[in-house]
Formats: sequence, C-alpha cells, structure tokens
Amino acid sequence: MIIKNFDLWNKLKKQLDSRSEFPFASPREIWWCSMGLNVGVEINGKNENFERPVVIIKAYSTEMLRVVPLTTKLKTGKFYLKLNTSVSESCAVLSQARIISAKRLIRKIGKLSEKDFENIKKRLKELD
Repeated sequence: MIIKNFDLWNKLKKQLDSRSEFPFASPREIWWCSMGLNVGVEINGKNENFERPVVIIKAYSTEMLRVVPLTTKLKTGKFYLKLNTSVSESCAVLSQARIISAKRLIRKIGKLSEKDFENIKKRLKELD
C-alpha cells in the first residue's frame, strides 16, 4: 500500500489557489499541470509539483479549462488513445478528462497535432 502525503499536496494547493495571474492556454496545447494527489482511481500528479502533462481540450474562459491527462504508459481500450506528441509517445486518458483552474498550469511543453486533437474530441463525444 502506498502512503499518500496529502498534507504536502495541501500546502501546494494553497499556493496555487493564491496565484493572482492565470497562464494563457489554448486548445491543443500540452502543459505540465499540478493535478494533485487524488483519491482512489483518480489520476495523480508526480514529483514535488504533483504534476503531469495534460492536453487542453477547451478554454471556457481564461480561468477555466477542460483537459485530458496524458501518460507514457501505453494502454489500450476505449478509455485510452495513443498519441505521438512532440514530447514523447503517450496515451490520452480519456476517462480522466476534467475541468481545472488555469492556476494549476505550470509550463507549456508542446502542441498536439490537429489529427490527434480531433481524434481526442471525437472519442470524448463517444464516451459521453
């Protein structure tokens, strides 16, 4: 059993929440994002920033985004979509799509091809 350090994540979450500026992000961009330390099967971030790469699916405003997390563990099935990003070969974890605050974004690391982006949007619609 892995012991999760929720206290450490809570400290970082307070810092993120106090940010006064929002990074500008657009659909198709890939960002490192402080996803946090989550409960049960919810996808976690890693390292000291509890981060993982995400693809921006939709910007509802400068503050609110819909994202899909990425993993380098290549998986198959209807909840995963293999991608060839500018960063590495990875998989979009479609079942973990979520709304986030742009305050969670750390740094932009790339941009998804139009083809892969359209495939993600199509697959998300099929899951709804």
